[in-house]
Amino acid sequence: MTGWGERLDALPRLSLIDQPTPLHAAPNLSAALGGPGIWFKRDDLIPAAFGGNKVRALDLIVADAVRQGADTLVTGAGILSNHVRATSALATRQGLSCVGVYWGAPPPRAEGNHRLARLLGAAIRFTHDDDRASVDAGIERVASDIRASGGNPYVIPRGGACPLAVLAHARAVRETLAQCAALGVSPTCVVMAVGGSATLAGWLLGGALFSAPWRIEAFTVSRPASEAAARARRLATDAAALIGAPFALGEGAFRVHDGFIGRGYGVPSREGRQAIEATARAEAIFLDPIYTGKAMAGYCALCARGEYADVQDVLFLHTGGAPALFTSCGEEA
Repeated sequence: MTGWGERLDALPRLSLIDQPTPLHAAPNLSAALGGPGIWFKRDDLIPAAFGGNKVRALDLIVADAVRQGADTLVTGAGILSNHVRATSALATRQGLSCVGVYWGAPPPRAEGNHRLARLLGAAIRFTHDDDRASVDAGIERVASDIRASGGNPYVIPRGGACPLAVLAHARAVRETLAQCAALGVSPTCVVMAVGGSATLAGWLLGGALFSAPWRIEAFTVSRPASEAAARARRLATDAAALIGAPFALGEGAFRVHDGFIGRGYGVPSREGRQAIEATARAEAIFLDPIYTGKAMAGYCALCARGEYADVQDVLFLHTGGAPALFTSCGEEA
């Protein structure tokens, strides 16, 4: 094994993902769309805290917090954040406190991930500022207050976008390649949603390190495509440096697509709702209205335009988010 490979495997983990998450074929949806065969990588089935890509990332992040002797996890995002819900859950499992910082003002009632975070015992703070960046300052204020009172906070960046998260997803690429080999499946295209860019960065880094045969088609749900792509490159570079690994992207390794955010981050789109319904009715697989539903809407639109005519099999990364379906956010736009 290479030196960087040994360092990757030596990173402390909580070992929440003790088995590979399933790869599920989707023949009915593939036939309905008339495009390539679709396989779902089911990170939504990670058996902890409603699963999802955030739990996969926190497997490494929270282990690092424990190693450093932290007593409180401090993080933040939007009010329906999968990341804050997952952080709250893993804090509880490890006997840690958790503070979640949300931008904006408190809603009339707690729904979905917000309700779950409260149920898990997280202390919730609101910035009373609709600027998403207000969360960053809020996290630092909370951490400073904890230190001043003698505590030992562990700060996780907004949405969990950090090098350890990237490395967790790079490990997922290796996991997926082994599954594909065992099943005799050779996807040449991976489709995913991109928000904070850590998951995309991890799949870019993992693809480069483990010689994956696919290109990545990402659909932004949060920020302009150019910004999401630049963040992913930067995060992947930082993560590679953490384990001393080489990192270079080949020509055409990935694209980030604009045009499917709808009215904004966290706001369901009609196209996303249609994609969620189509997927549920074809495969009984539930996507979410914030991330995967919009990514599937993007894939369906490009597939209808013949953009994947050269692809035999597509791998769709299901990053979770089911709690959003049980909120007013999950209602049709």
